[in-house]
Parts: sequence; structure tokens; C-alpha cells
Amino acid sequence: MKLSIINGPNLNLLGIREPSIYGNQSFEKFLTELIKIEPTFEFIYNQSNIEGVIIDLLQKYNNDINIKGIILNAGAYSHTSIAIADSLKSISKPVVLVHISNVYQREIERKTDLLSANAAGIITGFGLSSYLLAVEWFKIQTKSFYSL
Repeated sequence: MKLSIINGPNLNLLGIREPSIYGNQSFEKFLTELIKIEPTFEFIYNQSNIEGVIIDLLQKYNNDINIKGIILNAGAYSHTSIAIADSLKSISKPVVLVHISNVYQREIERKTDLLSANAAGIITGFGLSSYLLAVEWFKIQTKSFYSL
């Protein structure tokens, strides 16, 4: 199964920026580990600090028949971007939002998520493991529990 992971602003600084909140591991190193843990998945990874690029990526991967879903960490755009929220309304594939930190324990402006109404779900506060939990959700979606 092919999944797209799209990271937003400042997530290129993971491992450097505020390690007490975001940890000290780069996303590239984490992705290498994720590929080892989940070898049945193929991950297409993109990161951008630019809102319009994130929208272009969402639209691109929505139109790619090989991509089965999107894991999106829009960073601060989750709390500010009506444009990304509007884009998510047109995405037909499941989108799981992730946040590395527990945004509900942080500043008041981070407690509003403009994107969540148009996502399959949100995983927040489990560090980089939030991405792994999102992958687990996609795994569950591929199994039929109705036959149990």
C-alpha cells in the first residue's frame, strides 16, 4: 500500500527545533525506521514550509490512483489555514492528521484545528510515533473485521 506523508512548516527542523517538545530525531531518520517497521507500505514523503505547495501536494496525491491515503502534519497551518481546510474538502482519499506534540496542552491558539472537520481522524501528542499510529489505522482499514 502506498501512502503519502506531507509535513508542513518547520518540520524540516525536527531534531533541532525545540527538542523538549519535538524530540531530537530528524524526520528523515524516523522515516528510515518507519520503512523498516512497516515494509509492506511504500511511503511518498514531502515537506514544505509553503501553504500553496501543501495544497498542490494534497491535490496531486488525491489524483494519484496508486496512493491509498494521506498522513498530513500541517504544523501551524492546522490552526490558521482556511485554504488547506478548503482543499481537504475535495480530497476523496482518507487523510489522517498528526501532531507530534499534544496541541491541547499548549498555547491557546494551537487548540483550534481548522483541518480536523475534513479528516478521517487526528492523532496528537505521541511524538513521532503519531505517524506510526496513523499507519496502523490505514492497516486496520485494509482488513475486514466484519467477518469475525
